[in-house]
Amino acid sequence: MHHVHVHASEGGNGKLILALLLTLSFTGVEALAGWWSGSLALLSDAAHMFTDSSALGLAAAAAWLARRPPSIRHSYGLVRAEVLAALFNSLMMLVVLGYIVHEAIDRFNSPHAIAGGTVIGVAVIGLGINLLVAWILSRGEHTLNSRAAMLHVLGDALGSVAAISAGIVIVTTGWTPIDPLLSLLVAVLILVSALRLLREVVHVLMEGVPLQIQLESVGHDLAALPGVQRVHDLHVWTLSSGTVALSAHLDIRDLANWLHILAAARDMLAKQHGIAHVTLQPEVLNIAPLVRGEWASRAGVDGKAAH
Repeated sequence: MHHVHVHASEGGNGKLILALLLTLSFTGVEALAGWWSGSLALLSDAAHMFTDSSALGLAAAAAWLARRPPSIRHSYGLVRAEVLAALFNSLMMLVVLGYIVHEAIDRFNSPHAIAGGTVIGVAVIGLGINLLVAWILSRGEHTLNSRAAMLHVLGDALGSVAAISAGIVIVTTGWTPIDPLLSLLVAVLILVSALRLLREVVHVLMEGVPLQIQLESVGHDLAALPGVQRVHDLHVWTLSSGTVALSAHLDIRDLANWLHILAAARDMLAKQHGIAHVTLQPEVLNIAPLVRGEWASRAGVDGKAAH
């Protein structure tokens, strides 16, 4: 069998910490400005930045945990920490969106006076910080964990744009409903991305086949290797972002050829499917075993058997 583990880099964790410090430094300022100016868009942006700080802190902690070596209790190490962090951050974003929608509806019923000039000035600074943080994160590793943190930051950037737009409309026209209206629009845009990421995270936690992998193709390619009669009990799943694992049973004609077959299987899986963490079990059987999923190399047999 063959195992390869990929963990988050020190550089990636350093970028998360830098992004955390930048975001956290402005959160309090924006919250006070939003309260003083009466702007829901600005308060929503401050709430986004607070969740950004939490998300980035959690992402940094998860990246550190993912580098911990395997132990007796955690034979794979803690590489799934980043997936759990992405799950928590996705759910936290949905909670924040619920708060924004609730407040926006309340503002429609009870309009507030808003200091548009203050909103514009503070939101412009916030947008600059968000874009800087997004740039820092884009230079690091693209894992589920970092993508969840990036989602928070981009959502916050949209919130800053909404606040700036609301401030401009209020200063020029005095129409205050634009403030909660734009907050709702940003909430809908972020909701789409948050649900997409949440679906992907749950797919990983449910040990689903990675979206970029075709299980049928992997099975047929293994069965086509010289010396392989059949492939069964084939499983492909994601350990963590960038680390795909595979296990399978291979029926072979002669156990003496196993080392050559194993080397060919490793090479094929790595080059054609990007799978480096491989566990293969050879079997030499005189009778057909009870199998779960089957790919045969015999001519004229094509497709996967029913489970």
